[in-house]
Amino acid sequence: MTDSMPTTPEAVRKRAATTDARRRRQARPLARQWRKRGLMAAYIVFVLLPIYWLLNMSFQSNTEILGGLTLWPEDFTLEHYARIFTDSSWYMGYVNSITYVVMNMAITIVVALPAAYAFSRYRFIGDKHLFFWLLTNLMAPPAVFLLPYFQLYYTVGLFDTHIAVALAHCLFNIPLAVWILEGFMSGVPKEIDETAFIDGYSFPKFFVRIFIPMISSGIGVTLFFLFMFSWVELLLASTLTATNAQPIASVMTQTKGASGIDWGALAAAGTLTILPGIVVVYFVRNHIAKGFALGRT
Repeated sequence: MTDSMPTTPEAVRKRAATTDARRRRQARPLARQWRKRGLMAAYIVFVLLPIYWLLNMSFQSNTEILGGLTLWPEDFTLEHYARIFTDSSWYMGYVNSITYVVMNMAITIVVALPAAYAFSRYRFIGDKHLFFWLLTNLMAPPAVFLLPYFQLYYTVGLFDTHIAVALAHCLFNIPLAVWILEGFMSGVPKEIDETAFIDGYSFPKFFVRIFIPMISSGIGVTLFFLFMFSWVELLLASTLTATNAQPIASVMTQTKGASGIDWGALAAAGTLTILPGIVVVYFVRNHIAKGFALGRT
């Protein structure tokens, strides 16, 4: 015979209470999950709203922009983008910015890689003080070095050149690169260096073929931060250039004319300014994920 469940009123109430409690426990994680999704959706909307608004304005005429609030372009136009791609004063700003940013990234990586290796592998007198002194350069605002750089570059004939801005940004980017790369290099066992030298590798061959591929994630993270600083920095870039190497950020500050500010062109230029950053993040996204998990950042 099988055991039958008790049917007394008290037993029925206990079974109902147990079933209700079990249902509540199952519903609680589901409600918490929907709450988290709602908060994440609200956060994404909050973050992306300014970007959408910038993109929306870039396809509107100045009359529509100043006329009222519209969630999408009622009079869709591409005139602002056409002006940027046909006016040399606009598109050369992007060319100039990309030129000195790439130059700065190349110079910084070439200098920072051996410097970070020295800090991670060797101990010498004053090594920690020198490392800290490098980091202090990041604490000073660019305006502190503005006048010395301007006078120096104007004297030696580097004013209004791409290399002038690239070298000026090295003052901040090289310490940052050394700091990030040293953390990755310290995570590589020293036995790998010794084994490679025993196998007959010279230092340059070992460094290029073995060591650099092992810290590729750190290099990707470093390049990301170098690009971000040099791309958005305005004070040094605009002061050390005039016409030949003027960056896009400086060009965007000169949109005010006799008829007022050209809001449409400014919005289109801002939209195009975001694209290089998206491209960089796309290509180094895997390295950035590994870098934040393993490196000093």
